[in-house]
Amino acid sequence: MVPAVVLPPPVRPGDRVAVVSPSWCAPAQFPAIHDQALSRIRDLGLEPVELPFTRVQGTPAERAEDLMRAFEDDSIGAVMSTIGGDDQITVLPHLVPERMLAHPKRFLGYSDNTNLSNWLFFHGVGGVYGGSTAVHLGPGPHVDPAHLATLQAALFGGDLELTPPVRTRDYGVEWDSPAVLVEAAPDLPAEAWQWTGPPRSVTGTLWGGCLEIVEWTLAVGRWIQPVSAYEGCVLALEASEDVPSPTECFYMLRNLGERGILGAASALLWGRPPVSTREQPRTEEEAAGLRAGRREAVLRAVADYNPGLVVVLDVDFGHTSPQLLLPYGGPMTVDGERQVVTAHFG
Repeated sequence: MVPAVVLPPPVRPGDRVAVVSPSWCAPAQFPAIHDQALSRIRDLGLEPVELPFTRVQGTPAERAEDLMRAFEDDSIGAVMSTIGGDDQITVLPHLVPERMLAHPKRFLGYSDNTNLSNWLFFHGVGGVYGGSTAVHLGPGPHVDPAHLATLQAALFGGDLELTPPVRTRDYGVEWDSPAVLVEAAPDLPAEAWQWTGPPRSVTGTLWGGCLEIVEWTLAVGRWIQPVSAYEGCVLALEASEDVPSPTECFYMLRNLGERGILGAASALLWGRPPVSTREQPRTEEEAAGLRAGRREAVLRAVADYNPGLVVVLDVDFGHTSPQLLLPYGGPMTVDGERQVVTAHFG
């Protein structure tokens, strides 16, 4: 069975929410986006609180100190990351569990923040996979309604049946352009989620995150439970904007299979992978073909290691927009009979 992981209580209107930069410090380079994001947090009825290194790129130890201060502060109800990055794994050794765990609260982040989400999971604290002030709150004329609905549930609590969006985009407007604050990014039609496996409903504790960061976690070998601890879990895995190839995705999934984690899971949510960039945009047909190749890689690994798994492909979480938030360490229901995914945010 999955260890006793507890999702901290939701926030209430008027609560203070810490905004931190535990990886790359996007606000240091794009303050206008950051300021618009803070304004939109206030629109939710919450008060954003910045730490010393929210707008300044800190060392790993300094970023860890910001996190510990945010978690220790009883007046703060949740902690939100500004963005991901590529070195949060070096922040984790500086965290003092006693300081982080005395006053647990919901941490929202994705991508490189998989590191901290997994660290908290290892210590029995759940959180939220998704959310970024720099990517999802600051840019554009408004917050995407689909993202906003799951963000509100993630913060304020409740059960939410996830709705597949009709449009999708892999990248946004250039952040150094004034247009980033007022213009919507280009998008394409979103293919429907694809279901495979037995038509049964499972509810399990969600674990996973960005596939490449999960791979790093396995390689380093810190803060990973015995395989038996992931029995019955709902795996949520997604590829980053680095656009790993289908072969690379298969290799990383195979490693999870060899570790036994893929075989222990009761369901798998595969995130809609980004397949185009601003420098190399794709047509609708090209994007569909590239995503199909990655779906084949996922199903190949599932066939090898857990052919009875309930699988939903191209769910809109992780490195995609609109991005749906998921309860990391909280319960998810994946109903293969009704073909419905429900997030339980408590």
